[in-house]
Parts: sequence; C-alpha cells; structure tokens
Amino acid sequence: MPGTLITSEVNFEAPGRQTGFLRLPHSVHRSAYGWLPVPVTVLTNGKGPTLLMLAGVHGDEYEGQIALTKLVHSLTPDQIRGRIIILTMVNFPAAEAGLRTSPIDEGNLNRAFPGDPGGTPTHMIAHYVESVLMPMADHMVDLHSGGTSLCYPPTLLRGPGHDETEAARLKTLQAAFDLPYTWVFTGGGGPKSTARTALGAANRKGVTGIMAELGGGGAVSRDVLRRTERGLRRVLHALDMLPSYTPDAAQGTRELNARGSVFTSEAGLFEPFKDIADPVAEGETVGMVHHPDTPWQAPDPVRSEYQGMVLCKRSLGQVRRGDAVFQIAADVEAT
Repeated sequence: MPGTLITSEVNFEAPGRQTGFLRLPHSVHRSAYGWLPVPVTVLTNGKGPTLLMLAGVHGDEYEGQIALTKLVHSLTPDQIRGRIIILTMVNFPAAEAGLRTSPIDEGNLNRAFPGDPGGTPTHMIAHYVESVLMPMADHMVDLHSGGTSLCYPPTLLRGPGHDETEAARLKTLQAAFDLPYTWVFTGGGGPKSTARTALGAANRKGVTGIMAELGGGGAVSRDVLRRTERGLRRVLHALDMLPSYTPDAAQGTRELNARGSVFTSEAGLFEPFKDIADPVAEGETVGMVHHPDTPWQAPDPVRSEYQGMVLCKRSLGQVRRGDAVFQIAADVEAT
C-alpha cells in the first residue's frame, strides 16, 4: 500500500464476506508495540461497482454508525453485485470515546485529509482512506450528524458535479437516498479540490461521493435512523448493487443552498426563538443569550445576517462567544 503504516486484516480483492480490523500502529506506555483497531467489513460478489461507506468520521455522530452496523449484519454477499467496503468507526479513537475529535491527538478527521502516513493517528487514518481505499471505489457515502452540539434534519449533502456525467450521478444518488432536504454546495469539487474532508478526498480520486447529516444532539432518533437505513438500501439498488430490493415510492427532497451560520457574541445560556425549518428574516432576532451569573444584566439578542430557513440548530444550552447556534439555508431557486 502507498506509504501507509496501516495494515489490513482483510483482503479487499477476495470474494465473499470478510471482517476484521485496519491495524494502526500506536506505541504508548501501556503497550509498546500496540495498534488501534479500525473495524472494516468487505462484501464482494462478482463484477460491479465498489461502494465505500463511512461512519464515525466524527465519533459523537451515531445514526450512521448504527445504520452501517445493521447493514453489516443484514447483508450477505449473494444479495449484492460488486463490492461494498464498510467502515463503521473510521476515526476509531474518537468514536470509542464518543467525541467529535480524537482524544489521542485532538484530530478532526473531516479536517485532516489528505492526511499524512507518518503523522498522528487521525492523519494516518485520513491518508489511508484517501490513498488506499478511495482508489478502489467508484462511489462513496459518508454518514454524519450534528454531533453533540448541533442537530440537523435528515439532509443529504452533495456538490454540483464537476461535469455533466458526475452531476447526473449525484442527482441519481440524491433521488435514491430520498431525504427530506438536500444541501447542494455551490462550488468546489472536482479533481483539483482542496477540501480537507472525505468528500474532498473522493473528488480528488474521481469517486462520486455524497454525505448526509442525520440528526444529532448526542442522541439517536428512531425516525432519522429509519430514514437512513431506508436510504442506504435505496442507494444500493440505484447503483444496481442490491437487485432483489424493491424500493418504495420516493417522498421527495427540498434542495437548499447554505447561506451561513448564526453565531453568539457573548457567553451565557442560549434561548432559541426558532426551530428547524422555521423561516428567518435578515436582521431578525432568533434568540437571546441570558446571564444567570449576573441576572441583573440584560440578555444579549442574537440576530441572523441571513434570510431563509433554519437547517441546523444548536442542541446545547450553554454557549460561549463564537458558538454557532443556527445554520441558515434557502431554496436553490431562491438564491
């Protein structure tokens, strides 16, 4: 493998079902020659595309980890065509700890690509995904949520496509996943992408990639999990990788462009005036920051710089200066 120190217990070229770990060397006081276990599952049956499926890029985002774990249990090689590579806890140290970033190196995996084969664990994982796994793949699905601090409705994220062929593929995957919202990026992508995300890695390696934001708040929503499981099987069917599956009727998705985030300028306790999907006017007061430590101090209003709707909402009540409390988006046709 190109420069990586990570070794795999599975043979990505072998047919059938394989499970095991990617072994990331990690020498510490309690284990001088130890390694960190990144779980990996490979299902292969005959000719067909390769789909790379990721969850746990951020360790406190749970619906994707559960959905892929259930897929590992329920799928057998004879049900599929092609190859599925599943990583349920990509940044294993972060996922094991239930944290957005790794407790070992504070690394945010979705800001670490293309990585470094000789770097810290997070950068070694990023390098392996981009340099070893991405070249095997035709398509990628990267499952996220708002994590502990934020909450999203079930939302697909995709680029516009750097050419007509990729744009059509992305539209197909969007329609197949069939989530209530789709956040369409307005730029970037393509082989020259400089994004330090898994989507950026996919673009650089010619992989058609989508991402999803699925709930959050450090909890697991039954409805969001159900939509995620349904969407994954619909995506596999759309790629002709799950031929025996019969998808139900599409429910449709609302395409949005992100306008920007609303931030707090003071520390305290945040009282939101808006919920997800609520309309927001430019300049509107969308919440207040209260100061119980000095209750005679007047609360500070939080105003939106953008017009649109609430796509993402902070789930924690305590805020510090600079915390994002809302993300505002608007319909694609309105921008």
